[in-house]
Amino acid sequence: VQLQASGGGLVQPGGYLRLSCTASGFSSDDYAIGWFRQAPGKEREWVQCISMSDGSTYYADSVKGRFTVSRDNAKNTVYLQMNSLKPEDTAVYYCAADWGPCSDDIREDWEYDYWGQGTLVTVSS
Repeated sequence: VQLQASGGGLVQPGGYLRLSCTASGFSSDDYAIGWFRQAPGKEREWVQCISMSDGSTYYADSVKGRFTVSRDNAKNTVYLQMNSLKPEDTAVYYCAADWGPCSDDIREDWEYDYWGQGTLVTVSS
């Protein structure tokens, strides 16, 4: 299984970006994609999880109402639409995959079996 994250960049506060995460190697849709982020000098933080089988979504309170996730099962791709970006959203964003749907431990990085390489999001004027 491999994950490829893309879409990061520099954006002004209040702006938007869309991240993508494409998975390869899964033989069915019975897996979940989670997003985490890690800001400089801080611990990795869970952002969001989506179950590829039924589209169930879960968000951290810090991004709820601003970030929206969607999926394209035909492309094995998840999109994280990030709106109303704030400087505190600056971080390296990682997508990760877990077998099965989003579980009770979706906020824990150890729950995920596979990780993408990360994409940098910088929110600054």
